[in-house]
Amino acid sequence: MSSIDLQQILREANITEVLDQLDVDLVGLTPVKQRIRQIAAFLVVSRARLQLGIESSQPNLHMCFTGNPGTGKTTVALRMAELLHRLGYVRKGHVVSVTRDDLVGQYIGHTAPKTKDVLKKAMGGVLFIDEAYYLYRPENERDYGQEAIEILLQVMENNRDDLVVILAGYKDRMDTFFQSNPGMSSRIAHHIDFPDYSQMELLEIADKMVSGMHYAFDEGARIAMSEYIEHRRNQPHFANARSIRNALDRAILRHANRVFENASGSGSQASVEDLSTLREEDIRASRVFHGGLNEK
Repeated sequence: MSSIDLQQILREANITEVLDQLDVDLVGLTPVKQRIRQIAAFLVVSRARLQLGIESSQPNLHMCFTGNPGTGKTTVALRMAELLHRLGYVRKGHVVSVTRDDLVGQYIGHTAPKTKDVLKKAMGGVLFIDEAYYLYRPENERDYGQEAIEILLQVMENNRDDLVVILAGYKDRMDTFFQSNPGMSSRIAHHIDFPDYSQMELLEIADKMVSGMHYAFDEGARIAMSEYIEHRRNQPHFANARSIRNALDRAILRHANRVFENASGSGSQASVEDLSTLREEDIRASRVFHGGLNEK
C-alpha cells in the first residue's frame, strides 16, 4: 500500500464528533480550538504514517495548558483524552485529575508509593496535574516534591506510548517551573495558552448555564447579569466561567427563597414561570453591587 485515505481515518475514529463537541462545550477560546484541531491533524497523519509502514518513533504528546482558572482547561483535557483514545494513542481514554497533595508525601518514603499509585491509575489515559508548579518548592529543603517530579519524568519518557501527562496552571508560574526543571520542560511537546473570556463571552456562558439548569433570565435579570460580570471581572480572585457558575448558584438560592416567601405569604400556588425565571432582584442582591467583599 503506497497511499491512504486520511478522511477514512477521521470517519472511523469519529474525530469530527469530538471536535464538534468541543465547540458545544466551550464558548469562544478560538485559539485553543484551532490548536486542538492542529494536534488532531498531527495525530491522524502520525497514524497514517504508521499504517503505511513509515518508520517513526512514538510521538511525544505530553502537554501544558496555561491560563487563569475557569477557562476550560479541564474540559479540553477530557476531549483530548477522547481524541487520543479514538486514534489508538491511549488504551482507555480516561482522565485522572490530581494536584500536588495527591502525589507528594509528608515524610520520607511516602512520596514514591503515592506518585506510583496515581500513575498506575492513569496508565492507558491522561494524567492531568493542576497547579503543577506546586510540585517544586525550592524554598523548602525538606520538601519531597522533587522526588515526585523525578518519578514523573521517568514515566513520561519510558511510558509515553501508554500515558499522556498534561500539566496545568498560571502561565507565569509554569514558566518559572520549567526554568527550574529543564528535564520536565524538554518532555512537554505542546503548550496551549487559554485566554480569559471577554465580557460578551461570559454573558453567553451565563445564558448556557442558566438554560442547562432549566432556568431563564427575564429581561431585567440578563441586563443585571451583564453588569455583574462587568463589575466582577475587575475584582480579585475572578475565575472566569467558574465565578459565573458560583454567581448563578447563589442567584438560584435567592430565587428559591423569594418564590417560597411569596407563595407562603399569599397562600398562592407557584407557576412554572415562577419556579424557572430569574428576576433582576435575584442578581442585584449580590454583594458585588453593594460594595461588599468579592464573591469567589
